[in-house]
Amino acid sequence: MPSDTGKRVLLLHNAQSRQGAAALEPVRARLEAGGLSVIVEPFANLPEIARDISRLHQSADLVAVCGGDGSISSAAPAIMESGLPLGIIPAGTANDLARTLSIPLDFAAAADVIVAGHARQIDVGMVNGHAFFNVASIGLSSDLAQKLDPAIKKRFGRLGYAVAALRILAGARRFRARIVEKGSGTRVKTYQIAIGNGRLYGGGNVVEETAAIDDGSLDLYSLEMRNLWKLALMVRAFRTGTHGAWKEVRTARCVEFDIETRRPMPINTDGEIVTATPAHFKVMPKAITVLVPAAVPRQPAAIRLFHR
Repeated sequence: MPSDTGKRVLLLHNAQSRQGAAALEPVRARLEAGGLSVIVEPFANLPEIARDISRLHQSADLVAVCGGDGSISSAAPAIMESGLPLGIIPAGTANDLARTLSIPLDFAAAADVIVAGHARQIDVGMVNGHAFFNVASIGLSSDLAQKLDPAIKKRFGRLGYAVAALRILAGARRFRARIVEKGSGTRVKTYQIAIGNGRLYGGGNVVEETAAIDDGSLDLYSLEMRNLWKLALMVRAFRTGTHGAWKEVRTARCVEFDIETRRPMPINTDGEIVTATPAHFKVMPKAITVLVPAAVPRQPAAIRLFHR
């Protein structure tokens, strides 16, 4: 028999996401069964999310976002400002943040995580004032985000990504950039520069084998091979985060980076194009409290947020 916690949940719901429409009712039912009061607020585009949180946060004790990684990242600045904890209902294509935090991909099970109320503080990456949880990138991933048809993404999910990626790779060219770290600049010729805040990105690739979403640092890699076909040999390394062992892959770890390019280039943050170079990247340590499953091995202990 559920007890009334007295907690109010602002549930931001993206009905246009690939799984969002199917998630709403089972999630709301599970939250209410757990004794939480649910306020549902739909959104149609990413800029609405922050405005909704800013407008409604005083009527809630926590915010839950039902959507993909891009939707959750769009909510981050307003959540940081509100000081409210964040619940995640993964309803996107890759759901890398949920996977990083061991949040179940099943809607009802993810709602149960919110009801249980175990909290963990995590870092937020920032680029030119825009937040990201997983990774921000310049080059191949940005080209993919720009050219992937939203209808194809919604209908075919990861398969749609794979088809679009093959087209991007076929016509890819290296670009020149300057990477600035701790005041020292390095000029590179690269296919992609990626800067990770979390651990997983791109449907299960690992930013760096020791990376964590609460380690207070950013992890950079730059693909500087002459022939892009060599990426096929590196697939396993990217899945385990050991790609830095290849001489063609430059890696670095720092709390801030600056990236300059000859011409403005778009930047993809968690699947969405939000800004362009020149870019300043920084990490905001433990900036958001997120609701996660009870502590698992190799993860900091979760704190119980709700007491019934």
